[in-house]
Amino acid sequence: MGVSGFWAGRRVLVTGHTGFKGAWLCLWLERLGAQVSALALPPDTTPALYDVLSPWPGQTHAMIDIRDRAALASAVAEAEPQIVLHLAAQALVRRSYAEAVETFATNIMGTVNLLDAVRGVPGVEAVVVVTTDKVYANDNAGRPFSEGDMLGGKDPYSNSKACAELVTQSYRDSFFTTHGPRIATARAGNVIGGGDWSADRLVPDFVRALGKGEPVRLRYPDSVRPWQHVLEPLSGYLALAEALVTRPADAPLALNFGPDPASFASVAQVADGLGTAFGVETPWLPAGGTHPPEASALLLASDLAAATLGWRPRLPMADTIAWTADWYRAHREGADMRAFTLAQIAAYEELQS
Repeated sequence: MGVSGFWAGRRVLVTGHTGFKGAWLCLWLERLGAQVSALALPPDTTPALYDVLSPWPGQTHAMIDIRDRAALASAVAEAEPQIVLHLAAQALVRRSYAEAVETFATNIMGTVNLLDAVRGVPGVEAVVVVTTDKVYANDNAGRPFSEGDMLGGKDPYSNSKACAELVTQSYRDSFFTTHGPRIATARAGNVIGGGDWSADRLVPDFVRALGKGEPVRLRYPDSVRPWQHVLEPLSGYLALAEALVTRPADAPLALNFGPDPASFASVAQVADGLGTAFGVETPWLPAGGTHPPEASALLLASDLAAATLGWRPRLPMADTIAWTADWYRAHREGADMRAFTLAQIAAYEELQS
């Protein structure tokens, strides 16, 4: 699966463009020649990748809360998109414990509002609703989850994203069976890469600790996750949207995008890899205190994406860590990060070809 000319000139609406994945996606769509409209809340970190990659020539960006039904409907109607990529969300597990109502309102009703807005816009061909690898009912058995496994989620973030899956299914079955766009969900693994400064995530926490000359404190160092570079799932979202348009009869309606099983790793192993990349002798220490519960094991099976889209991960864990470390190092040294990020996208495209 390589990069095609499909996106050139396509009208694409991205929600969540001020977030980590959303900013990477908008830059990639720019490179592919798409006509991008985007909406989200303002960035909530300083620095923020969205600001680092600015300006955004040729793209139309608006600061809109997806919980505001009227404002969202107006923005979608004005954009007249052919493809919608829905990434806007409250995406932090620990924050979901502190702000449960906000999390449910954003992730569930925000998705409802978006899909309802799409109903009123003719010409939409495809919608990809991005959820998470955490939508599955996890018994911590360590078995990779497949798309047909039961949905669940104990914490507010995971549960709200599983609910977003059900919302998407309901709207698809209720309103889009005979007309309108094809709609699918995408479930990605733990995403890392340059430009993430979110709270309570491993790489940003490591970078902040590095700046202070301290080891990062790990809450659950032995927890295993399906780590992958941000460009891996984004390539899957693009491939899935293209399939929904070009072969709607057989494009899958839910897909996992996870790393090669060899890249499943513990939190401590990733921190060790970052420590090696930055020359840190003691990269981490256990965090003291009591912490909200998290799954001890979370693995994804991406066989269906391989079979239906020809999608497969391109970066082994060592390269994922190296690309991530290179980005933050370049940012620290004052490099042109728009050009640097575009260069990493181009290098990834070479791996796809």
